[in-house]
Parts: sequence; structure tokens; C-alpha cells
Amino acid sequence: MIYLDNAATTLHKPRRVIEAVAAAMDSMGNCARGTHDGSLTAARTIYAAREKLAALFHCPRADHVAFTCNSTEALNIAINGLIGPGDHVVSTDLEHNSVLRPLYRLEAERGVTLDFVPADRQGRISYDELARRVRPGTRAVVCTHASNLTGNALDIARIGAIAHGRGALFIVDASQSAGVLPIDMETQHIDVLCFTGHKSLMGPQGTGGLCVREGVAIRPWKVGGTGVQTYSSTQPPQMPTVLEAGTLNGHGIAGLSAALDFLRETGIDTIRAHEDALARRFYEGVSGIPGVTVYGDFTGPRTAVVSLNIRDLDSGEVSDTLSEVYGIATRPGAHCAPRLHRALGTETQGAVRFSFGWFNTAEETDAAIRAVREIAR
Repeated sequence: MIYLDNAATTLHKPRRVIEAVAAAMDSMGNCARGTHDGSLTAARTIYAAREKLAALFHCPRADHVAFTCNSTEALNIAINGLIGPGDHVVSTDLEHNSVLRPLYRLEAERGVTLDFVPADRQGRISYDELARRVRPGTRAVVCTHASNLTGNALDIARIGAIAHGRGALFIVDASQSAGVLPIDMETQHIDVLCFTGHKSLMGPQGTGGLCVREGVAIRPWKVGGTGVQTYSSTQPPQMPTVLEAGTLNGHGIAGLSAALDFLRETGIDTIRAHEDALARRFYEGVSGIPGVTVYGDFTGPRTAVVSLNIRDLDSGEVSDTLSEVYGIATRPGAHCAPRLHRALGTETQGAVRFSFGWFNTAEETDAAIRAVREIAR
């Protein structure tokens, strides 16, 4: 199989990730639930991962990195924990349902007012329009760093400056960018960064988290066992315990920690250059094929994602043909990004997404180009 669905999850992981999970399964107890070797091994491994993530994202305090199962959980924690009844929130048409559905629920249940900055036919937004929609009293701006459909990256430093200039919080969905695009919470004015471990960070599924700026207090979305302050009737208020009720996925976090070592040693710039070269090679190979429509803006910063359609063929049919006939794995359909599909005019047809990763090759990319050309014929 030629795996070109890395925007959904990186199938191929560094060998050390697999070895770290296997070792943890045989040695790791429950973090903060004892003082024996197994529990302490878990605590040390998890704290080391916090330190590595804080360094990667320029989060000033490692204890302000809280772990979750994925970015969906992280976004729910941030959105539900910071936005209250009657608040005003600004977001964009590029968002994944992991942002949209929590916001829509708050709109229905808490009377939250939502403003969405529209995207054009290339999936771009106007920053001037965003600035007009963020008004004094706006509670938060919530947006993705990069679209999972087009690969277009937003200028989050500019958006963060707009948000903070109006006194609003800035919550960033880094599901598609963490591990491949530079992220600096300080210079990009990010109050809460939500990430997942299983995509470009190359860690196991079931890992993710959020980095929280000092001074930002998030109401816990879930409460329960923490291993500390047992006789308190409320969740301990200290980070990261306040956001980590229940047993953490220590085995997965051990794998994520190993993946972070791989990223640091290999270099995120090196990884991004490799992935960008493959995506550009593919884009240039398919964009001139008669009947092929490619979506997105390829002139600015982006991730290694290329989405397309072939004539009026259903995207699911094309993706199935790519898999069954050519052995190429892609993602068809709506990609949990309904507003952007409407903006692109692909609500009915969907799109076929090719997403490239560190372990893909030029030969695999050329095979995908040939397959698209043959299907288009």
C-alpha cells in the first residue's frame, strides 16, 4: 500500500515509538498513584514528555501542558472551559467539526454568539474581515492553524495579535500543524494550543493535549480521580491536574515522547522540506491533467495536503478506485470540514485528499500522479 492519508493519522511511525510503547507496557504503572517503581517510571516519563512539548511549542511552563486523548478532547476542554453564557466568539470557515460542534452546542445551550469569517473559493480568509468581526467584549477567537482539507495555513501570529488587541483569548487548533509548522505560543499570542499526537507528531493514537498560557484558568470539563488532594470535594485547581482527571494514557505518552525525540533529532525543518517537496511534485503533476480540479492556495505557507476532484466523479468512487486498483490510500468525502466544502463548492461531490508524510517517497508520489492521470482518462 502507498499510504497518502497522513493528515488523518501517520500510519508509519519511527521504530523507536513502537519500541517505547512496548517497553512501557511491560514496566509502567499509574502516574501519581503510588511511590513504587512502576508509578514513578510513569510519572517521570510523562513529565519528560511535557517538557519536550513545552520546548517544541515555546510554552513557558512544562506543568501547563495537559494531556488528553486527542485534539478533539483538548478543544472541548478549552472551548467549554473558557466560553460562558452570552459570550461572543469568532471563528472561520476553515474549521474542523472538533471546533464547530462544541461551538454550535454552546450557541444552542448557552446563548453564545458566533461569527465565522468566510473563506473564498481557494479556501482563503480575509484578515481585515476577521479584525472587523472581533469587537471589544469578544471572548475568544478559535481557529485552526492549517486546513485539513486544502492544507492552507493561517497567519496565526497576525490573528493572535488581533485577538489580544481586542482583549480576546486566542485558542488554536494545531491538529494539522503540530510537528510540521513552527509554533511559538509567545510570539504568536496563543493562549491555548490544542494538539494531537498521532498525526505529524508521529506518536500513537489516543494521545494529545493542550498547552495553556500562564494566567489562563480553564474550568475542568471532567472531574474525578487525580491521585492527590483526595479529601477535596472539588477538582484540584493546579495545572495540569485540574485538566487531567482519571488515568492518563501513559503507554501512549511514552511513545509520543519517543516520537518527539525523533522530531528533534531529525529536525522539523528537514521533515517539512521533504513533505513539501513531495506535495509540490504531486500538485505540479496533477494540476494540468484535463478534468482534474485542485483546491486551495499553493502560493503561501501550507501543509503537505493536496485535495482534488476528477471531472464529476464522486470522491468516494475515486478514492475506492485508487485503493482497490492502484493500492493508494487517500481520504475522500467531507473531511469533517462542512463549512469549507460549502465555500469551495464541493458539498455534494466531496474531494479526494492526498496527504504526504516523512516516510513517503518520490516514487510513491509519481505512482499517485500516474493513477490520477489514468482515472481522468
